Amino acid sequence: MRFTKPAWVMHKDSAMRGDEKRVSIFSCHVHPDGSRIATGGLDAKVRIWSTKPILNHASELSGRPPKSLSTLTMHTGPVLVVRWAHSGRWLASGSDDEIVMIWDLDPSAKGKVWGSDEVNVEGWKPLKRLVGHESDVTDVAWSPGDRYLASVGLDSAVLVWCGYTLERLRKIDQHQGFVKGVCWDPVGEFLATGSDDRSVRIWRTTDWELEAEVKKPFDHSPGTFFRRLSWSPDGAHITASNATNNEGYVFIAAVIARNSWTSEISLVGHENTVEVAAYNPHIFLRDPSQPVTAHNICSVVALGADDRAVSVWQTKAPRPMVVAKDVFERQIMDLSWSQDGLTLYAVSSDGTMAVFSFDSSEMEGIAPSSAQEQYLKRFGFVSPPVPEGYSHLASLQEQKAQQNNRITPPPSPRAHSQDFGSAANAAPGGEQVHTLVAKRKPKKRIQPTFAGSLSGQIPSSSVNGIKPPPSSSSGARAFQESSTVPISVPSTSALPLSISQPFGTSSSFGLGLNTGESDFAMDVDDEVRISSLDGGMQNPKGKRKAGEDFDDRTASRARTLGGDRVREPAVARPLTNRVPPPGPPGGGVWAEGSSLVGRLEPPQLVTYLKATVEGSEDVFEGRNAEGDEPNEVLYVSGKQTQWLDYLPSPILALTATATFCAVAMQDGTLTVYSHTGRRLMPPLAIGSQCCALTSAKSMLMLLTVSGQLYVWDVKKQAAKFPPTSISAILGSSPNLTVATATVRPNGAPVIQLSDGVAHSYDASLCVWTKLSEPWWSEGSDAWQGRQRSNNLAMRGPLTVLESAISERMSVDDGRAEKVRPTWWNAALTLGHLESKLHAAKALDSPAEYKQALLLYAKRIADEGFRGKAEELVKELFGPVYWRPGRDESWSPTMLNMPKRDLLKEVLNIFVRSKTLTKLGQDWQETLKKSQLDE
Repeated sequence: MRFTKPAWVMHKDSAMRGDEKRVSIFSCHVHPDGSRIATGGLDAKVRIWSTKPILNHASELSGRPPKSLSTLTMHTGPVLVVRWAHSGRWLASGSDDEIVMIWDLDPSAKGKVWGSDEVNVEGWKPLKRLVGHESDVTDVAWSPGDRYLASVGLDSAVLVWCGYTLERLRKIDQHQGFVKGVCWDPVGEFLATGSDDRSVRIWRTTDWELEAEVKKPFDHSPGTFFRRLSWSPDGAHITASNATNNEGYVFIAAVIARNSWTSEISLVGHENTVEVAAYNPHIFLRDPSQPVTAHNICSVVALGADDRAVSVWQTKAPRPMVVAKDVFERQIMDLSWSQDGLTLYAVSSDGTMAVFSFDSSEMEGIAPSSAQEQYLKRFGFVSPPVPEGYSHLASLQEQKAQQNNRITPPPSPRAHSQDFGSAANAAPGGEQVHTLVAKRKPKKRIQPTFAGSLSGQIPSSSVNGIKPPPSSSSGARAFQESSTVPISVPSTSALPLSISQPFGTSSSFGLGLNTGESDFAMDVDDEVRISSLDGGMQNPKGKRKAGEDFDDRTASRARTLGGDRVREPAVARPLTNRVPPPGPPGGGVWAEGSSLVGRLEPPQLVTYLKATVEGSEDVFEGRNAEGDEPNEVLYVSGKQTQWLDYLPSPILALTATATFCAVAMQDGTLTVYSHTGRRLMPPLAIGSQCCALTSAKSMLMLLTVSGQLYVWDVKKQAAKFPPTSISAILGSSPNLTVATATVRPNGAPVIQLSDGVAHSYDASLCVWTKLSEPWWSEGSDAWQGRQRSNNLAMRGPLTVLESAISERMSVDDGRAEKVRPTWWNAALTLGHLESKLHAAKALDSPAEYKQALLLYAKRIADEGFRGKAEELVKELFGPVYWRPGRDESWSPTMLNMPKRDLLKEVLNIFVRSKTLTKLGQDWQETLKKSQLDE
């Protein structure tokens, strides 16, 4: 664990000039993508900080990205709570001024903060003031999926707001004292509040009536500034602060069980009242090798107390994992976990922040998010429907947006944190480059009336948020860039606002001050992109002041096809007025008679698709016309259209790499372009509609609805192998479908089926091979999740496949209870590792090959299988006097790794074993002699 206290994170007394006096920080909350943290303090301000300088000392020293991103100053009293929405799009803050404020990104609000020397690198505007409390707002919380927002205060009231319209839905005033804490059930069924009336009350979200009242642990609890409580991510427990045992002499945090609503468990050890409890957002597995079941899960919860100590507990252990004493000089006000579950932030009334960064080995056993979601579904709770009449309201706003030529899709209320930040083909272990995008109407500084005001109607961004596009911005990038294509899901996106990490490896753009312009000079580009704060000064290209002429800006640009056309924003909508072309007589490709009919579907036809080019911020866009206009593709670089092309048929899918761009059309045609718009290959008449289109480096893969698979090396303009049908792996089962389709940079296709089995086509064997399958998870000790390592192999393609299989097979199916034969684990482990060696070779993954080889050597050494050991040694050693060109049947390398270097490591394992010591020593001598002879 790494501990740090960034001195520059502070709220200052505005009355003190020169001498920067710290004032209390009451709240903190990390953005879902982990790139920012918001704090609220006694200075009546909300401050947003970059987390990279906090976590990375080199970044802190370099000043890139900027440490302070924004200062929000609309509150008139101390800010007692700040909470990001789960989508990451909005920030809610509650204050002493009785107001809950909802903040949204505003590109025009950058610049100096009014009345101070501070500078906003990012602009945030007050989207709406939520008025209703009659005293201080002490806590707020967003429900799962941002369906609701709850706020509590010193008026003893609990207010529930709609997370879509931000209108007040309910006022609960049954508490008899100040309400100082609120949290939501992760299932969405209940809301819990903690009050100075010495009770925790649980409310049903179906009718907002009281479900239960818990009083016993709080009978003797003293008064505290907050009573922040937290609900465990598995939905089983509430950990409530400010509880006591032994008639008030022992300070504890009470753990309240779901359904029974009793507190039989206490977290004991703090020497003063516990002020705040915060659960790690992840479910943890007691035994990572076992599936996610009620008996195999636990949680991690952090406590902050008035004894100035922070403790971190794992519910499977009777004692805390970590106890950090005297972290602050005064009591702890708030705690917040990062979304990855590895970083804990704490703030204190002494005006400082402390950060605890854990290693993944210290937080071992994090369950996959998909398994966590599946586990919560077992409670059987169905979320309530969207607000009545919302669809009508959404369509109205959409019409207004179209009339203003300003379509602004909303945030997805259910989007994961990574939906607001996707890496552009980041290398393993490398720093990701993210894009922060915000739309606004060109040439106008004043927002339309429906875009919201401090107390006006809800803006279009929030109204439209109820029904977001089918996929988010990052979802589209993952669809196109990672080359993993969910079947029958259109590779489209049109979210104009993607809040992501404010830093990256690229320095081509920045969010610093534009020194040559007035504070009120504004950009008039259709969109403002922030790819990195590391760059410092923002690139002035493509920017102008409000009074400058547009033609002057473009006069010096090189002529491009379509470059003089104003690029209009677009949104993805399903196309219902286009139908597939009729099939040829006799069936043809549109009416396949095979068993694959209905099992492979083309992507949904939508109005807008895009793919981000690997390693850059250039975008390849496709636009399908809704009327008689032609369909078109565009290549956009730096907000400037570099070229465009018109197509005779609607676009089904597109993809882009650093080498080429490709588009698949509804009529079965595939067109491949260079980055200048030149056709690299002739239009390819595939003869069947596209089911999946994906790419990697110079490789392009297409899977058709008829089951034919094509892979081309675009650079060589040649096919990797003849068209191949996937019917051999789909078989005759009507329920078996393709889950994902991927191509590797070496041209190996990877098809994962709905049953979890992953296949690849081996061109040399002319047959499909199995890369991995759930079968190995039933007994292999080498199955992903059982081996813990931080090396590159743990991030390779095979690990990704096994992780996906583990997530699919996470539901408990009773495998652990089956009686197995004596040699079950040994046989499956060896078989799995042997299969993994072949799979790593097929996928060109040397790190995973080496890892599997060494694990295999250790296992056969432990078991004493001399025959397998000798065979492995001979295969790696090869001919004793091998010379290039003499014996072509043996290659001296495996995936560019010398086989005899690998043999050295294998022999070292054998020498240390109890059963193969002599074998290892003999071959070590032989290896030394052969090297001397060479």
